Amino acid sequence: MVNAVVLLNVERTQINAVAEKLADLEHVSEVYSVSGRYDLIALIRVMDVDDLASVVTREISQVEGIVHSETLLAFRTYSRHDLERLFSVGGEGP
Repeated sequence: MVNAVVLLNVERTQINAVAEKLADLEHVSEVYSVSGRYDLIALIRVMDVDDLASVVTREISQVEGIVHSETLLAFRTYSRHDLERLFSVGGEGP
């Protein structure tokens, strides 16, 4: 599994519309509107880097209203949710 974070600058009047379009994409697991340098953050989960390339270049780049994007590839995930799943009753290990 490959995880990535996409930082997005969006036309001010299009933030909500872009967020909704991104959230509808199959491999986008979450979209956050944020304060600071970027307007939106999209979390992507795919099977391999080829899938990531496709999502970023063929899907996200086609969403109107996006001015600039920066994609960060995650090397490793540290998550409380993973620990809870691992130690939950009936949960399976990695």
